[in-house]
Amino acid sequence: MPPWGAALALLLVALALLGLLAPRLRRPRRRAVGVRTPPGARSQNDEEPGGGGPADEFSDGQESLPGGCSLICKPSALAQCLLRALRRSAALEPGPRSWLSGPHLQTLCHFVLPVGPGPELAREYLQLADDGLVALDWVVGPCARGRRVTNAGGHPAVLLVIPNAWGRLTRNVLGLCLLALERGYYPVIFHRRGHYGCPLVSPRLQPFGDPSDLKEAVTYIRFRHPAAPLFAVSEGSGSALLLSYLGECGSSSYVTGAACISPVLRCREWFEAGLPWPYERGFLLHQKIALSRYTTALEDIVDTGKLFRSRSLREFEETLFCHTKSLPISWDTYWDRNDPLRDVDEAAVPVLCVCSADDPVCGPPDHFLPTELFHSNPYFFLLLSRHGGHCGFLRQEPLPAWSHEVILEYFRAVSDFFRNEERIKAISRRRASFLGGRRRWGAMQKREISPSTNLEESFSWKRSYTR
Repeated sequence: MPPWGAALALLLVALALLGLLAPRLRRPRRRAVGVRTPPGARSQNDEEPGGGGPADEFSDGQESLPGGCSLICKPSALAQCLLRALRRSAALEPGPRSWLSGPHLQTLCHFVLPVGPGPELAREYLQLADDGLVALDWVVGPCARGRRVTNAGGHPAVLLVIPNAWGRLTRNVLGLCLLALERGYYPVIFHRRGHYGCPLVSPRLQPFGDPSDLKEAVTYIRFRHPAAPLFAVSEGSGSALLLSYLGECGSSSYVTGAACISPVLRCREWFEAGLPWPYERGFLLHQKIALSRYTTALEDIVDTGKLFRSRSLREFEETLFCHTKSLPISWDTYWDRNDPLRDVDEAAVPVLCVCSADDPVCGPPDHFLPTELFHSNPYFFLLLSRHGGHCGFLRQEPLPAWSHEVILEYFRAVSDFFRNEERIKAISRRRASFLGGRRRWGAMQKREISPSTNLEESFSWKRSYTR
């Protein structure tokens, strides 16, 4: 942990305790511009009835799961497969409530506590097309006994992990990497320019939702592991980068499945509404400390005096990327280019978003979750829990966060589903070839006109996109 990390942790703890012990100091959450509360929707502090889930106001397309969770999605064959897997998941089984159940404690334990020993990392720097550098931390150990290979072909699947946009490597990210390594994945952590010890060799930082650097990193990962399946996980504000990449690349993303933990989906409204002041000040201070080492390099492109005097995350983001000296742009133009959902209709891989109804950073689900996305797009699935805070989802030690196990089970369900789809296609092709060889065209046409019920049900996943 760097020397300033302890001071930052202590400051965050002090701010959080003030916010928890003095409710009058906590300003009410401002509603995002243009967002209206649906009739009958509850605030995030309202308790749900015993039998209902946290997303009762999103009743369309909602399926109940163990532990008071809900799955919100558009009906499809993949959705049914995922629903069966989650209902069998032991990670969602309700456990005894503990002192970790509060949303602020869940969030602070995740962000503030030291990361501990963590896994063994092998760092690799990747030089980009504009001579900038990003870092890839390959998780190489410790390797648990009985490590299982997740791919039947013998190549371990690569798990690309994208931390939050502030560049902090949290306990949960490292815990996910350790659990994935134990389950047979090969995790690699992507670090942006200037983040987590990655040198800033050119005076350019990565905007909030610009996936150009991630595209080059994924191309390099595919070059190193061409035969291995690739999965991707993002945490918190880092989800904007992953969703932008999936939208821009579409079916050429090389990703088999993706997951977002506590994603920030309505990013512009999130910046404009602001966070509760302990989190706003803590995240802002972390960014200022991280960029202070590059003050001289950044003086040529931004007003560093104004940058380090910023009093909100929006002001910091706007000064750094909009009020540049060479090519200033407006706040509207910035989000036209960086909104993570700008090309969401082009995404072509399943995406699971794990969110909590008591998230103190993102806010109430009826304000900051675009549920129409999950109701209309068959590639997006929302797993909404009652408790978990922001990127927390913690349980009593030494158990890892339950979101980690759910995500890895989701990846396994997606792999099994697509493997079954390919098997059915292969059987169909062999049957057509056999009948064609015997030149029984009439019988073949009759069979094709009246396919079996099993094939009809299996291919409903593909048909759902063309209706």
